[in-house]
Amino acid sequence: MKEIKLTAITLLSVLAIISCNRSKDTCELPEAYLKIPVDLEIVRMEDLYFEELTREKLLYNQEKYPEFSAAMFDNMGFQNQDQMVDELLKIHGDSAMQDLYQEVKAHFDNIENIEKSLENAFRGIKHHYPDFKIPQVYTFVTGFGSDLIINEDIIVIGLDYFLPEDHPFQPVDLPYYILKRYNEQHLVPTIVTALSSQFNHIEVKDRTLLAEMIFYGKAYHFTKTILPCTPDEYIIGYETKEILGSYANEEMIWGHFIENELLYETNPFEIRRYTGEAPFTDVISPDAPGRIGRWLGWNIVDDYLINNDLSLQELMEQDDAREIFRKSGYKPR
Repeated sequence: MKEIKLTAITLLSVLAIISCNRSKDTCELPEAYLKIPVDLEIVRMEDLYFEELTREKLLYNQEKYPEFSAAMFDNMGFQNQDQMVDELLKIHGDSAMQDLYQEVKAHFDNIENIEKSLENAFRGIKHHYPDFKIPQVYTFVTGFGSDLIINEDIIVIGLDYFLPEDHPFQPVDLPYYILKRYNEQHLVPTIVTALSSQFNHIEVKDRTLLAEMIFYGKAYHFTKTILPCTPDEYIIGYETKEILGSYANEEMIWGHFIENELLYETNPFEIRRYTGEAPFTDVISPDAPGRIGRWLGWNIVDDYLINNDLSLQELMEQDDAREIFRKSGYKPR
């Protein structure tokens, strides 16, 4: 993979595989999803904490939105409520934070697209899991302290992280290969992938690379099922050229895993080489994108679904990674 060269035949084949993912014009959500009533209201907490904030208003906000307050502020190390109030008043009155808030307000004055996308995502999840409880969704300006807080009850979106990549306000501690995924296109797929964890059963004793690959493969399949019109790039966080190159070199990538007997590797440092965040998978090639093990896991899970008639619930409940791999009949394209 030192030089990825796509012949015309290979390129056409790869484009055929992912073409349905690259066009939103011809894709419509399943009718069954759209029939499910969801009325989502995102609470704009940044307005309540940055517009003319007083001690009384802050205390009122904390009393009215206790889940938000706990999620955002309980881990900041305050010794008591008085100290928390004093510090939050200073933070949200700081001129730099006020400037950041104004920039976020200017860019995200209207979040209807985010709201609609989340509504449709929740419709999809409730179709497959009728008992799914829709979490309360908040937005906030965190000063680049938290990008997303997600659990079964609450979602907090740090809008400052999702400003355009050419915006002068950017988090300083993130490398570009991660920073480029902080945009509106990746936002809802990232949330859905995180929510999939509550349905993604695992065998806790299986600590192999294969188990981790399958875990991520199930998570990405879940997200693709819930968001069928979302391009794969926004689900896994690859650029289009990285997906094209991975498909074109899938046999070589898979050969590396087999030749080095990696599937049942349990060394966490070795596993991280193939599933952890990185600009590229250097043990294969500088041209191989990072997290390539997750991408392979997604392909294995997709083949498992092709060869076995299972519902999304049945897939997510299957915790035997080796069984999924065995029954997938996976082979590189």
